[in-house]
Amino acid sequence: MRLVYWLITALLALILVIFAVSNRDMVVVTFWPLPATLEAPLYLVLLLTLLAGFLLGELVAWINAGRNRRALRERNRRIEALERERTAAQAQLPQASTTAPRLPRD
Repeated sequence: MRLVYWLITALLALILVIFAVSNRDMVVVTFWPLPATLEAPLYLVLLLTLLAGFLLGELVAWINAGRNRRALRERNRRIEALERERTAAQAQLPQASTTAPRLPRD
């Protein structure tokens, strides 16, 4: 499985290097409402845009998973409390003898 992971990673890295070498032309990026412009290689603009989109998607997924993480923490606290309660209740019970009492036969 590790070999498959590294083969796929190497393939993606090779594709990114070929893409970067093929798209070295400078492009002008403007930020419409602002008067700022930026001149950068096309591959850098595209890769940074993909990275920004990935990070934004991860942020949204992390925020949406917050309810699940909170519910899991509450469940874990409840389980720990119930386990403590069970342990305390078992400690209060008298220890049962290992042999059962014999009933008289008629």
